[in-house]
Amino acid sequence: MKRGAAAGGSALFFALAPGTVAGLLPWALTGWHTGAELPWAVRGFGALLIFAGLLVLVPAFVRFVVEGAGTPAPVAQTDRLVVGGAYRFVRNPMYVAVLLVVVGQAMVLGRAGLVLYALVAAAAMVGFVKGYEEPHLARTYGAEYEAYRRAVPGWWPRCRRSGCLPSRDGEGG
Repeated sequence: MKRGAAAGGSALFFALAPGTVAGLLPWALTGWHTGAELPWAVRGFGALLIFAGLLVLVPAFVRFVVEGAGTPAPVAQTDRLVVGGAYRFVRNPMYVAVLLVVVGQAMVLGRAGLVLYALVAAAAMVGFVKGYEEPHLARTYGAEYEAYRRAVPGWWPRCRRSGCLPSRDGEGG
């Protein structure tokens, strides 16, 4: 896929998928109105979660264009398996990032309903990954994906006292 088409497709998919899950639906549930008045430290931590989620999500989308020569959308997949950037730490950084944004919103707004929504969204994401995405990637990229799958955890980075390390040369972090 040409870079321009991949960039356009990725931008559209960004607006449709994370834009809906972390933007439109939380807005529909809350109208962006606050609920419980939470301490400033909780709201501040929520804002940090939103920022951290976006800091992972946006570069991950860019990586699909640059490294993968495609988009994250299943209908316009990449030419190459994307394994760099945040994908060195977990196989599903976009899903994790979107959930961070939603949980952050729950904390900023003081809306417990958004935590419940995040749990439902997480279950749907895991179901999609296990039921469609992983089998599809295994069929598409074969041994390359299987080696990546063995080396990199799906949802939570492997951390030690020295920190969370990326996978190197097929070895888990």
